[in-house]
Amino acid sequence: MGASTGGKSNGGEGEFVVTFGAGDYIFREGEPGGEMYIIQAGEVEIVKVVQGEPHRLAILEEGDFFGEMAILEDLPRTAAARAHTECALLQIDESTFDQLIRHNPEISVRMLRKLCHRLRATNPVLLEADGVGSIEPVEPAKKPITAPEAPETASPVRLVHGETGTEFHLADGEETTIGRFDPVTGLTPTINLRPIDVQRSCSRRHARILTRGKQVFVREEIATANGTFVNGVRLKTGDEIEIHDGDEVRFGKVELVFRNS
Repeated sequence: MGASTGGKSNGGEGEFVVTFGAGDYIFREGEPGGEMYIIQAGEVEIVKVVQGEPHRLAILEEGDFFGEMAILEDLPRTAAARAHTECALLQIDESTFDQLIRHNPEISVRMLRKLCHRLRATNPVLLEADGVGSIEPVEPAKKPITAPEAPETASPVRLVHGETGTEFHLADGEETTIGRFDPVTGLTPTINLRPIDVQRSCSRRHARILTRGKQVFVREEIATANGTFVNGVRLKTGDEIEIHDGDEVRFGKVELVFRNS
């Protein structure tokens, strides 16, 4: 299917809401680019040509961003973006990019995490170039990135979702991460709330639960949207609060009960 310019409605100076039908290309690999996009509705697939064949790298959803590297590096697009479903995107040009990251700390933090993820993936290549170690060839991705299943654990310490009865067991170690699978970076938290967070109110990296002996604490991550609450009281970012059996803990709009027996 050919590229679509999409319908535009003004969202402020330097910002436009653009719409695309399923299958329409937002941009193609190798094209110059001066805009990034944030998904307001629908899904977008990222596609890269490998050995002459297109391969899907990821499916992005509402709240995800893409295309930022064209602004940061002023280089051609390294992959194509195509509407997986009908979608509405906030298109942001270079003139408003700086304001965006100044006023939306969660986006800037996620960009930093994405960059760190890429650097970790690049390190083996750099080592091989220096003659240190070796790496296995990377097969092209043929399936969308999906959240890996959390490993089973026998820990009795858990969070319980009252509406569905779903139980999320804490990790056996000292730290359990709470959030939603992030298709942008491929990272998944220990407890992935995506299946029950139907309103997508929880951040990708929302909070941590820390176990110290018999004491358990919850701490909110940096740049978390919609807050973390214990028995109705909102936590301040970076502060820890001890939780006990029966306490109500809310991440965004996901309400859970902490059980320690």
